[in-house]
Amino acid sequence: MWLRNREGTEPLSARSPVRARRILSLVALVLGVVLAVIFAVLAMNTGEQVWRWEAAIAAVVAIIAAIDLLVLRHRR
Repeated sequence: MWLRNREGTEPLSARSPVRARRILSLVALVLGVVLAVIFAVLAMNTGEQVWRWEAAIAAVVAIIAAIDLLVLRHRR
């Protein structure tokens, strides 16, 4: 049985944080895309530079979340 050959100090009931990481990445991806679109529309309507930066930051968050989801899928 796998419990007999166990090494390390983790408890027997230790759980992997992969599910929570996946959920957080999904939320960040959805929010990042939605906010990037909203900020891009605001930038086009108002012409203010700050909305372009906000859209860029939200897009970067969405890209990082998508990469994290791809890494999780690859490791699975």
